Amino acid sequence: MLRSILIYLSKAVWARNIMTKWSFSWRVASRFVAGDKQEDAINAIADLNSKGINATLDHLGENVTNLDEASAATQEIIEMLERIERARVVAGVSVKLSQIGILLSESLCEENLRKILEKAKELKNFVRIDMEDSPFTEVTLKLFRRMIQAGYKDTVGVVIQAYLYRSEEDVKRLMKEGARVRLCKGAYNEPPEIAFPEKSGVDQNFDQIVKILLDGALQNGSIKISPDGKIPPIPAIGTHDQKRIEYTKQYVDMIGLSKDALEFQMLYGIRRDLQEQLAKQGYPVRVYVPYGTEWYPYFVRRLAERPANLWFFLTNFVKK
Repeated sequence: MLRSILIYLSKAVWARNIMTKWSFSWRVASRFVAGDKQEDAINAIADLNSKGINATLDHLGENVTNLDEASAATQEIIEMLERIERARVVAGVSVKLSQIGILLSESLCEENLRKILEKAKELKNFVRIDMEDSPFTEVTLKLFRRMIQAGYKDTVGVVIQAYLYRSEEDVKRLMKEGARVRLCKGAYNEPPEIAFPEKSGVDQNFDQIVKILLDGALQNGSIKISPDGKIPPIPAIGTHDQKRIEYTKQYVDMIGLSKDALEFQMLYGIRRDLQEQLAKQGYPVRVYVPYGTEWYPYFVRRLAERPANLWFFLTNFVKK
């Protein structure tokens, strides 16, 4: 119930207008968001790199319904790739299709996505297409496959959410295609007709899909992370859940997959101790580093994901 309320609030304009006026809200959000500007995020990434941790840079923003805003978001992502190259930090970028025009037209979104991928390919970098809520699932996978067919297979990856019933079959197909997949639990409010309503079901499905991903990595030649850290291996396991991480490590050992043929991915500001621990154990670790003024929806979804995050927020509310 609490999770559903928070996800509703992440999309509510009235709640956004109230919370973004509270200075303490940004103080708390800054635990999860690197800052307003590219420079803030690049500095955060450089700090992560110094600890042996790679990054994915994300400019916050979604659900764009204005042509100029979609074009501006596309240009921002291209500039992110160029800034990463100039700064010589180890990072790729992520993109949401609703940020670059999918709500305007599929053809516009595809054109913008191609521009981003062409720049990434030129710079030998990588773009992860984020998965948004279920109305975007099919079109996201369709455009992802279209980009692979267009010659960007080593430049682009996609995200799959374990809470959707369809995800197991989606991943089986993606592994046959040798696609790079990031698995996460899912951070939106979906109806029980299409998604597991209980955490236990999500966890069980997550572990099942982990097995499919790791087996797929072996079957596709145990492709390792690139020497410069920018191009990830086929499976990326996105979780802060210690049990899911231990399950993954045990299965890796059981099937004899090299540690650098998978990657653990986490979010900026969450379980920093675990990020550093995994990196020291020899696993590639990548942290999602968001920045920008459109931090409110992202921040509230982080509160919805973990009770500890909400407690952190409420404690600061009392102190304001």
